[in-house]
Amino acid sequence: MTDLKMSKVVGAAALATLALALPALAQDAAAPAVEAAAQAAATVDKGDTTWMMLSTILVIAMTIPGLALFYGGLVRAKNMLSVLMQVFAAFSMIAILWVIYGYSLAFNGPGEGGLSAFIGDFSKLFLAGVTPASQSATFSAGIDIPELTFICFQLTFAAITPALIVGALAERMKFGAVMLFVALWFTFSYLPIAHMVWFAGGLLYNLGAYDFAGGTVVHINAGVAGLVAAIVLGPRKEFLKEPIPPHNLTFTFIGACLLWVGWFGFNAGSNLEATGLAAQAVLNTIVAPAAAALAWAIGEKFTRGHASLLGAASGAVAGLVAITPAAGFAGAMGSIVLGAVAGLVCLWAVVTLKPMFKYDDALDVFGVHGIGGIVGALGTAIVAAPGLGGYPLGDAAAYNIGSQLWIQLQAVLVSIVWSAIVAFVAMLIVKAVFNGARVSETAEADGLDISSHGEHAYN
Repeated sequence: MTDLKMSKVVGAAALATLALALPALAQDAAAPAVEAAAQAAATVDKGDTTWMMLSTILVIAMTIPGLALFYGGLVRAKNMLSVLMQVFAAFSMIAILWVIYGYSLAFNGPGEGGLSAFIGDFSKLFLAGVTPASQSATFSAGIDIPELTFICFQLTFAAITPALIVGALAERMKFGAVMLFVALWFTFSYLPIAHMVWFAGGLLYNLGAYDFAGGTVVHINAGVAGLVAAIVLGPRKEFLKEPIPPHNLTFTFIGACLLWVGWFGFNAGSNLEATGLAAQAVLNTIVAPAAAALAWAIGEKFTRGHASLLGAASGAVAGLVAITPAAGFAGAMGSIVLGAVAGLVCLWAVVTLKPMFKYDDALDVFGVHGIGGIVGALGTAIVAAPGLGGYPLGDAAAYNIGSQLWIQLQAVLVSIVWSAIVAFVAMLIVKAVFNGARVSETAEADGLDISSHGEHAYN
């Protein structure tokens, strides 16, 4: 074959090869453009965005002033301001830590096994790369909300959860010690469990655990931490020796009502969209605490001879806690049953379990949030069943209560063990740093308002 013919053959072969390669090259070159186009195709709905911002504000109202007043009324008058300050300061500190590193560690990462199954990364440290134009996915394909809206909404969850623990440690812990404990526990317990449950690729997310709005992430997590921290801290001087009655049940009632109103943002906002499922979550957030309040009051009547306002308010909170993980999975009838069960079980935990084991969980954080969260997390597997009016994920016909209950139990156990270990270690660190986490006996007798903050709630 002549050189000319050879060059023509080689040239033809090269052209043929290039022609065959062009589609693949074009596909590779177009991949980023296709991805960008898919992202651009996702629209931000102003109605959903408005709903999420309103939900964020509602959850803030749950904490300050709702939780603060609920707790403040339950302590003695000499410790009123200390509880308000601890809740207020905890909320403020966690808000800052959330935007510095919390959001990045909770809701970012490669999402592929290994360490990313337990915690995120620092890719969005200090909210790097987040702008008003950034978008965050919802549960509907093609519908997004601004990422900043999602960040703000999740900030409120991160802030209220450590603030719940304050109630277990009330009336006897140094203010600085409380703040250090909250920071440590938020970093090493709240963030990993939030990542495991709510981030695609997280350990419990991949397991298939149901937690619509925070039964494991918020309530079991905080309840167990409160129990462990209270045991390590030790009881108040008067505990089991003399009555320690609430000083202002009116404040507690107002706080409970604010919690209930704010909880609509907590539960229905977790749907991320203003849809019919959000409306179902709103309805569930009405009927479950209503049933729990009545159940607690009836239980009190039969066991203690009277139905108290404090009991009804505590029952409502227990019902809110229990419906939290099931808010978007349960029907109204299932929510009523779940709330009633939670009211009775939490009443037992507060009235019987606590004295039995003699732990001074001052404001019953474990009895209401820990126990109520466990009831709700396990009960979610039952009330989510389509045959009981529920709305499970995936193929409803294939839903199996037993299988989901086993998954829920695993999620509960992981949350309990993780939170307990972190709380125990955090308390040891706090005690070492502050030469003991408790105030002096004199300061405790005088009250933390004057001894820690130099002021009185009442003149």
